[in-house]
Amino acid sequence: MPSGLDRTDKALLSALQVNARLTVAELADSVALTTSPCWRRVKQLEESAMITGYQAILSPKALGYGVTAFVSVMMDSHTQDTARAFEQRLLAIPEIVACHNVSGRYDFLLEVVARDLESFGEFAREVLQTLPAVKEIYSSFSFKSVKPLRMIPLPD
Repeated sequence: MPSGLDRTDKALLSALQVNARLTVAELADSVALTTSPCWRRVKQLEESAMITGYQAILSPKALGYGVTAFVSVMMDSHTQDTARAFEQRLLAIPEIVACHNVSGRYDFLLEVVARDLESFGEFAREVLQTLPAVKEIYSSFSFKSVKPLRMIPLPD
């Protein structure tokens, strides 16, 4: 367990993961604190990088994205400069909503949203395959999201 993370801190983190829009008063009530100590603890969690930001969770379907693809990317070069150039290019592509550098046969795993299969195919040909040092891509498509919210488990 990270140093200094007690039961109250874990309760605060848990409550904020469920609903980051809670007011300080609501949050304080949920963890049995008054507002001032609650606010101070949340600030400490932010300053210690336990909380790295707050974000609205959007519905891809409601925004017109009917396809979610997981794209494995194999690089033809593994130099540090090539990896940095690849990663920098990814940051500017909004359809790539997540990227992980992974072990195994492939080097990167991307989560990509697209309007439909045709637009994904166009995106794969015109964007993904033209990224620096891409040797091979392999795509899998999500039928449904079983666990859409990314909740980080808190240590005991």
